Amino acid sequence: MDINNSSTATATISQNQTQTKQALQNNAAGVLMNSVTKKYGSFTAVENLTVEIPAGYYCCLLGPSGCGKTTALRMIAGHEEVTSGEIYIGDRKVNKIPAAKRSTSMMFQSYALFPHKTIWENIEFGLKMQQVPTKERRTRVGDMLDLVGLTHLSDRKPEQLSGGQRQRIALVRSLVTRPQVLMLDEPLSALDENLRVRMRRELRKIQQQFGMTFIQVTHHVEEAFSLSDQIVVMTHGKIDQFASPDELFDTPASQFVAKFMGDNNIFQGKVVNCVKDSDLDLIQLEVAGLGNIFCRGHGVAVGTEAACSIRPDLMFIEPYNPDIPASSSLAANQISSRITAVEMTGFVTRVSLMAESTGQELLYKIRTEDWRSNSLHEGQLVVLSWSKDNCIFLPN
Repeated sequence: MDINNSSTATATISQNQTQTKQALQNNAAGVLMNSVTKKYGSFTAVENLTVEIPAGYYCCLLGPSGCGKTTALRMIAGHEEVTSGEIYIGDRKVNKIPAAKRSTSMMFQSYALFPHKTIWENIEFGLKMQQVPTKERRTRVGDMLDLVGLTHLSDRKPEQLSGGQRQRIALVRSLVTRPQVLMLDEPLSALDENLRVRMRRELRKIQQQFGMTFIQVTHHVEEAFSLSDQIVVMTHGKIDQFASPDELFDTPASQFVAKFMGDNNIFQGKVVNCVKDSDLDLIQLEVAGLGNIFCRGHGVAVGTEAACSIRPDLMFIEPYNPDIPASSSLAANQISSRITAVEMTGFVTRVSLMAESTGQELLYKIRTEDWRSNSLHEGQLVVLSWSKDNCIFLPN
């Protein structure tokens, strides 16, 4: 091929890629679940679920096993019927529309690639089922493989690919039909930790590249944080919090969310005072054995049983000194604790402690380099402190 022909071919490929991306972006649609309930006999799997996911967003349904997240995903896809409520994809109500006609695609945990077919044939299969003409099928499959850099694998069988390559092929197969919404059911759970980290970056890159609406089920908190524009935290078939990753990390809305996020130090108590503020009220909790802890939150009645939460990376630690009285400032919360274990996990060191007066287990996190520069050690009595402004009020 001469230079001129080569340039023409490159320009054609580039134009085809642009057209493929544009087609996917134009197809992206938002999803609305309005008061959706799913019952199996007397058992309620999902109850009164209302959530709106804008077009082009990456949304993760996050929660423990049995919380209803997979059932919610399957109802959007049309694999489960809605007991009550409404589901919209774009401006179209899809409750009674069969799964094959909802303009959605599902990527399963197992990938479900046909072992006897080549990669090209696997990707082409959905287009054949849609009776897409042969010429268009070839163009669309070729463009998708080229976009994700896997053209050289088109003649191979799934068994000849690595786990990461199989996952990318399963993703391409789901996208080649140009769905309005792509749903992913625990797509990374079968991968080892290092590959899972690489592949979640790949998923996010492809989602942003194509501007598609992705809805993913996961029970992995770090995965949801790294992928999502929105996170729906579910428990017992209900939404506990629907927020951006930043909001979820900084201000968990309930004790369940704070615990599920992992590592938060949570203190149970009773509200004894609430000082109104223009932004977040200053709330005083009386915690048995620990005294008063001050936190920020929205107005709550005195006498209410509640809790508060502080992240382990927002605490301060220093050796206990009996000659220095505890601070009386409302800005600081202090607890005398004993170091029970020190665990270096790489960049971060985890310090486990036990409150002297109550025996409550606590956690402190610090950069490993900073930990090495102090003289604290396992068995030592220390004081943990933190600001009221970093302490989040958690209603029961």
